[in-house]
Amino acid sequence: MAEFIPRFNLLRLGWRALSFSKSSLTLSTQPRRLSSSGTNSFGLLFDIDGVLVRGKTPIPAAKQCFRKLVDGNGKYKVPVVFVTNAGNCVRQIKAEQLSHLLEVEVSPDQVMLSHSPLRVFHQFHNMCVLVSGQGPVLEVAHNLGFQNVITIDMLREVYPLLDVVDHHRRPKDVVPSSKELPPIEAVVLFGEPIRWETNLQLIVDVLLTNGRPGNPLTSMCYPHIPVLACNMDLLWMAEAKNPRFGHGMFLVCLESLYKKITGYDLQYEALIGKPSVITYNYAELLIRQQAESLGWTESVRRLYAIGDNPMADIYGANLYNRYLQSMRHARAQVQAQRGSAGQVATDIQFETVDDAKNSGKVMVGGSYEHRLPESCSSILVCTGVYNRDQQDLPPDHTVTEQRIFHGHRDFRFDPSLTQPSFVVHDVQEAVELVFQQEEWPLE
Repeated sequence: MAEFIPRFNLLRLGWRALSFSKSSLTLSTQPRRLSSSGTNSFGLLFDIDGVLVRGKTPIPAAKQCFRKLVDGNGKYKVPVVFVTNAGNCVRQIKAEQLSHLLEVEVSPDQVMLSHSPLRVFHQFHNMCVLVSGQGPVLEVAHNLGFQNVITIDMLREVYPLLDVVDHHRRPKDVVPSSKELPPIEAVVLFGEPIRWETNLQLIVDVLLTNGRPGNPLTSMCYPHIPVLACNMDLLWMAEAKNPRFGHGMFLVCLESLYKKITGYDLQYEALIGKPSVITYNYAELLIRQQAESLGWTESVRRLYAIGDNPMADIYGANLYNRYLQSMRHARAQVQAQRGSAGQVATDIQFETVDDAKNSGKVMVGGSYEHRLPESCSSILVCTGVYNRDQQDLPPDHTVTEQRIFHGHRDFRFDPSLTQPSFVVHDVQEAVELVFQQEEWPLE
C-alpha cells in the first residue's frame, strides 16, 4: 500500500489548518453554569436523521428534549453541535430547517455536514474539481472554498456522447461542442446523485483518462487522480419502515465498477464524514467555539455523541475516543521527554490508526494549541437505523450488524468499536442520561 503515502501526506496541511481555523461566533453569552466539580465540562454531538427527525418529520422526543436544552431566553445550556452525514445543502439551510423542526434557534455555526471538513483541505481549493451529488452542488463547492468547479451536468453538456445508458437521453443529432473544459485534477463526491448510471459512467471516464474524458483511453493511469468522498453511510433512516440506500451504497457501486474494469482498487485521498476521525476533530473545533461563545473559560473535557447508526455514529465516536486516548499518551510521552529541558512541543508525528492501516484514510494527528477532550462517549438510540426490537444486543452490548459489515471498505470491522457506551430508547433519554452522568440539573 505504499502508493497511498505521498497523497496521504497532503492531509497534514488540512489538519494544521484545522487547528488554527477561526470562524464567527453567533451565540450570545449567558450566565455561566457549573457542574458539581465547579467547572463546565461537556458538550453534545447530535446526529440528525433517525435521532431528531425521520425524513422531514421530527421525532416527538426531539422537541421535548431541546426545550430543556435551552433556557428561558432560548440560549443553550451547554455546547451543542449537529453532526450529520447529509450533504445536499449548505449549512445555513440545514440550520433553518432544524430551527423550524425543533422550535429552537440553531446557528449555522452549530451545523456540521458531511462535507464541512473540506473547508480546511486548502491544497485542493485551486484545483479543477469534478463534483457529484444532488442539490446545489456548485454552491456547496464554492461555499467550501473550491474555486474551479465542474459538475456532472456541465461535463455531460460538453461531452454528450458519454451518457448513453438511457436511450431517451442519447443525443439525436450530435453537434460538436464549442466549449472546452480544463483537465480535471480531482473528484469530490458530496453525496448520492439522482442518476446513478450517468454519474458512475462519467466519474469512471474521468478516472480512466486522467481527468480528460474527451480523449480516447490509450494507457492505464494508476494511481488515478485524487478522489475525496463525503458520507460513507450504506443506509439511513427516513419515513419508510426500513432503512434506505445512502451514499455508501453509491461508493460500493463505483468501487466495484472501477475494480471490474481496471483490476485495481479505487483509492480515496480522503474519506470524510462519520466515522472518520477528521470529522470528529472538526466537530470538536465547533464545540470549542460554542463553549467560548457561552462564556466558558474551561476546556470541554467530555463529549457525548448521540446517534442511531452503529457503523457511522457509534463506530465513529468510539474511533475518535481511541484517537483521544492515543493523543493523550503521545503528548504525555513528548512532554516527559522534553519537559526536563523546558521545551514546549508544538506538533506530534502524524500516523494512521490501526483501523485504517490497510487504506491510510484515517489520520491521527493534532496540535498543542488547545486541550483536547478527555473522552468521547457513544450513545445509541433506537429510533433510526438501529431498532432494539429487530436487533437484540448480545449480553456485552456489541452491535454486530447482524454479522454483516455495513461499514466502508477501508474501515476494518472491529466489533468493539460498534459497542456503544450506552443504549437508550430515544434522544430525550440520551440527554437525560448525559445530564445525570454529569450531575447537572436539566430542568
